[in-house]
This record gives sequence, structure tokens and C-alpha cells, in this order.
Amino acid sequence: MTPDYVGFGMLTPVYIMSLDRLPKVNTGAIVHEVSEYIYDDAAIIACNLSQWGVTSAMIGTAVGNDMLGKFVAHRLKELGVQGKVRFTEKYKTPLEVNVSDKKGARTYFWQRSEEILSTLDTADLTPIKKAKLLYVDWYDGDHIVRAMEEAKRYNVPVFLNFEHGHTHPDLLKKYSSLATVCQAVTDAAQIGKKQAMLGTARKLIKAGIQTAIITMASQGCMVVQGEEIVRAYAPRVRVVDASGAGATFSSGYIYGYLQGWNMEETVRFAIAAASLKVTRSGLKMFPVPEILGLARTVRIERMVYRGDQFHVIRKFLRLPPLSPIVNNPLVREGQKLAQKIMPKKKVERRKIKRSLVE
Repeated sequence: MTPDYVGFGMLTPVYIMSLDRLPKVNTGAIVHEVSEYIYDDAAIIACNLSQWGVTSAMIGTAVGNDMLGKFVAHRLKELGVQGKVRFTEKYKTPLEVNVSDKKGARTYFWQRSEEILSTLDTADLTPIKKAKLLYVDWYDGDHIVRAMEEAKRYNVPVFLNFEHGHTHPDLLKKYSSLATVCQAVTDAAQIGKKQAMLGTARKLIKAGIQTAIITMASQGCMVVQGEEIVRAYAPRVRVVDASGAGATFSSGYIYGYLQGWNMEETVRFAIAAASLKVTRSGLKMFPVPEILGLARTVRIERMVYRGDQFHVIRKFLRLPPLSPIVNNPLVREGQKLAQKIMPKKKVERRKIKRSLVE
């Protein structure tokens, strides 16, 4: 079956450790839960979409012919992700370890060598030809260019996770002509304010990006497409593990895109998916109906981009009345779940732990 989504990038197993807070130097901490999964973002998205019923494939780096490498291949197959996993005797399978605390912080340790990334240069790009979307990450370096050019050759839209890479003019110029959708952050720490979000969006649109997505952790996101702008605010939830929240946001956006939803419905779903993800450890996804339930509560601000300026036009909390998913009984069940996991009203007067959307 031809995949709708194709991810291109690093393949590595990950151990996600959840604890209350990071320990001081030369001390320790109790780990409450350890989860095993597949990283990086391209693979996370492939696994997420597959769990939501989207045909997905992964074109990845070669893994070592060892226990960890076989785990990667088995897990992808188990989740229904298409694509051949290549094995090599030249190196051992790289490993990533993520440590998440309840404040939403994420500290990670990863192995990424040029030897490993260079195996992307010999990967079979055939799955891209009939795909509906290709996903690439800027931190895989120029190894992504070959895949992006292949996608352009077959008129396949490209989703580029650019993070703070837009601060490098040469990289922005290089990738903007090949990317259709670009997900970015204001800076490396994702702590910019509203003006930083607007400035980053303006920069991407001027560079030629068709759809600019700016994420700002607990502050939600802004999506700009032509003159249409949707500003979404992340709902407050109890944080358990923020690992993979950014990739889950991308998964949600791509899911809505592939379903043909309008931009607002797509953004609502992406924010809700990422917010739900941080409420439990690991990367097993919540079902679509439960995500839709929380999506209906997301606060939205509408804007327009005209004359190089952003203008607010309206704010509202719920899905448009005519949306076909509003009265879906499964969505209603999802809303009940959202009410359970979101903080009680009395908690809102105090400082609340934040959801993290990378």
C-alpha cells in the first residue's frame, strides 16, 4: 500500500525516564517510569500516524546489526510503519536517553555521528514518489536535501522541522525553496514572546514558505498561510513527560492536513494531541476521538496578514458550529476525558505546571 506519509531521518531507540526533578550534580534521583520507543521525530511521527490509521513509511539511517537495531526494526513493523530497515556491521545502533521532569523540562543524551547520518545518502527514496507528504528535520544537515529535491521532482509537499534554524540566513535560503510547510521556534530555548513569534512567522513567509508554523511551548502556536492566521493557546494540563511533544504536535498537524481539514481544525488537533501527550509517560498516542474532545476546548485567535502587518480579527473558544465533528458522539466522549485530565478551576489561581509543545 502506498504510504501517505514518509519520514526521512535518524533512526534510534530511546529510553525515556520520568522523575520529579533533575538531581544536582554528583547526586541521584528516583526514576518513576522508563519507556522504550523509537526516535527521532520523523520516526515518532510515522509511528503516531500509523496508530491513527494513516499509512506511513520511514526512510531512515542504517542501524547496527545488534539487539537494539533489531528492536527498532521489530517495533516499526509492529506499529505498521512501512520501509526497509537497513543493518550495518560498521557501527553499533545509536541510543538516546531522555530524562523528563514534572516541570515540563526535558534533558536528552544522544549519539549522532556523521558516519551514521551519511547512510541517509544511500537510502532508497522510492517511497517518496507517490506520497502525500515528506517530513524532514534540519538537524540531519544537508543529508535531507536529496530527499527534498526528490519530493519536489514528484510534486510532493515537504514538511520541514526547522526549529531555530531560521536564524541562519544561508540555511533559510537553501531550504525555503524546497519546503512547503515549515515548523519553527522563536529561539533555541523557545522562550520568545508574541512579537518574536510574529517576527519569525514574517521571516518564513517572506522567504517563500507557504505555511509557517511557530510553536512556543506552553504559549501554544501560530500558523500563517497566505493572509490566514490562526493563533492557538495550549490548554493547561498536568505534565508528566514532555518528551516527543513537539513531534506529537507535528503528527497532529500532519494528520489534519492529510484528512483535508481546514487550518483551524488542524491546528486545534495538533495542540490537543501535544497537550495530551505530556500527561503520561512514553509515546503511545491517545485515540483520535479523545484528542478531538480536547481540541474543541482550545482557545483560538484569528488574525490576518496584510501590508506586512498582523491584525487580530476575532477570538473564540470552540469549533465552528457547522463543523462536522462537533456533534460526533466520540468527540463528546473525548471531552469527558479532557475534563478529567485538565486542572480544576480552583487550581487556575495558582501557578500551574505547563504543557510543553516544542
